Parts: sequence; C-alpha cells; structure tokens
Amino acid sequence: MNTFTEFISAIEDPKHRARVEEVLTWVSETFPQLKTRIAWNQPMFTDHGTFIVGFSISKKHMAFTPEEAGISHFEDDLKAAKIDHTKGIVRMPWDQPFNYELLKQMIEFNIQDKAKIDKFWRPVKRT
Repeated sequence: MNTFTEFISAIEDPKHRARVEEVLTWVSETFPQLKTRIAWNQPMFTDHGTFIVGFSISKKHMAFTPEEAGISHFEDDLKAAKIDHTKGIVRMPWDQPFNYELLKQMIEFNIQDKAKIDKFWRPVKRT
C-alpha cells in the first residue's frame, strides 16, 4: 500500500480519502498476489505485468476500470445493480455503498481471462 500513499494523501475530502484507502486496502488484502503501481496518476493493480484494474476519483464518484472486456462481461450485473458505467469505466458514487462483490468478480475475471496475456493491455480485436 505504500505505493499509493502519495495518491491517497493528496485527496482533499477526508471521507473520499478514507473510501479510497479502504477500497485499495481491500483489493490488496483480497488479492495479495497483485502488484501495485501508479500509472497515468492512477492507482493500479497488475498481475504478471498485465493490467487488472485501475482506480480514479472525481467530485461525484470513485471509479474503477477493468478494461472494456471486464465491463462488457458484467454488463447485465452492472445494469441489475443500477451501477453507472460506460464501456471503459464503472462509477461508484461517494454517497452509496461500494459494491465489493462485483469488483471482486471483475478482478477474478481479469486475472483468469488475462492469465496468458503478456502485454499490459488486452490485444485490440480488429473487426
């Protein structure tokens, strides 16, 4: 978690800072095999050098990004839970409980789905 100390301490709102620290600590403890890093000014978790999930913050929410494949795989779950999302980002409002179960499922999916990928990002599928 030392990797994220500077990022967390720069968050002005104490409630937001506590939420970010709680979520990042939860990921670290739930998936101790993942490596931590800051890239593009965002906390990220990787597995064997490949991106698993990243986090960002705004005034209205904390977001996580499990890549488009991670979001599209869980599209129905996101809609059922009424969680705001796009193709590339899942937004968890500050004033609502964080959906750890869905985050856990998305991380587990990415770990398994990217087990044989040796690049940081998934290869782009050409149509």
